[in-house]
Amino acid sequence: MLSATATEIIRATLPAVGAGIDDITTLFYRRMFAAHPELERDLFNRGNQSQGGQQKALAGAIAAFAALQLEPDQERVDLILSRIANKHASLGVEPAQYQIVHTYLFQAIAEVLGEAVTAEVVAAWDELYWLMAETLIAMEAGLYRAAGVADGQVWRQVRVRERRHESGDAVSFVLTSLDGAPLPSFSPGQYLSVGVYLEDGARQIRQYSLSSAPASGDWRITVKRVDAHLLPDGAIAPAGEVSNFLYRNVFEGDVLDVTTPFGDLVLQDDDAPLLLISAGIGCTPMMGMLSHLAETADPRSISVIHADRAPASHAHRAELAELVDRLPLAVMHRWYEDLGARRPENGLREGRADLAEITIAEGTHVYLCGPLPFMLGMREALLGKGVAAQNIHYEVFGPDSWAAAPA
Repeated sequence: MLSATATEIIRATLPAVGAGIDDITTLFYRRMFAAHPELERDLFNRGNQSQGGQQKALAGAIAAFAALQLEPDQERVDLILSRIANKHASLGVEPAQYQIVHTYLFQAIAEVLGEAVTAEVVAAWDELYWLMAETLIAMEAGLYRAAGVADGQVWRQVRVRERRHESGDAVSFVLTSLDGAPLPSFSPGQYLSVGVYLEDGARQIRQYSLSSAPASGDWRITVKRVDAHLLPDGAIAPAGEVSNFLYRNVFEGDVLDVTTPFGDLVLQDDDAPLLLISAGIGCTPMMGMLSHLAETADPRSISVIHADRAPASHAHRAELAELVDRLPLAVMHRWYEDLGARRPENGLREGRADLAEITIAEGTHVYLCGPLPFMLGMREALLGKGVAAQNIHYEVFGPDSWAAAPA
């Protein structure tokens, strides 16, 4: 908890810091990477940096955490920090790296805000930073202990046992240990990191959800090729560096560097009804959950909603239908923007996903994964149908700007 003095200074200066936070985080990353180029090359996602997504996510997390010290909401604090801690653990972040971040973040704050940054202001924001950092360090230490590894020592090598096309632009890789022993178990919905060395020598890391059940002893991830494409604002999103490398270069027998699974999008330990909503490659954590539910013959009511461009684009399309058929009280609804020669029928519709005619039982736990605009739209619709915000669970591929959204 912040001291009373720091709380009042944060309250007085938060509007100024909030107004300049985008400039602060942009300058922070530029300064830090200039001094530590190995962090940009080997740890941070270069694509997110070039598009500004990581800067916005950091800005949102800092501003949201600061605001929540003034109007305490422990549930939202836990949500924000849990997602950051799991992401950090999946990268092998260690406590010493927080000091590096502190150095360049506070240099950026001083430069952007200028004379407004008095010694008292610095002390208050320093207190806030270390409250956030030390909480994350403790959470990450707990995650490492639970995984049975030393702090930051999350990497291992695995062999690709099988590569299979799941759609025209997506492939799955079944990963097995080098010595044939079962890989560590995981919770359905979690992800692992994959690190690859690209042609320019950079070691880039990305996260991929585990799309299989934990009982198999192997791990399966599904990777979608990402071409350069035009964004709604007219900017061009670059091609996916790691996904495209894996899609084009990794085959049966190859060895990959991966981490222990982490992530907090996991099934709640109760018997509440489930609603699994996904779009595009966001189907992958849902496939892991459904595989587990089918293998354990889960008897609860389960609704599955998936949206995609077309049936040919839908990764794991046939497998999804098979899993739903194995669950006695499961129903599936699919929306495709282009049905092609198919005709709409029960559970199969053309257009964008719409919850208007979907009945959601009281107490349902909802799990969301897909592009952020899709998930925010679904969240708004779910809240409009009376679903409690705390029952909406999500996974974001890339920088997480969801947590900073209004509750």
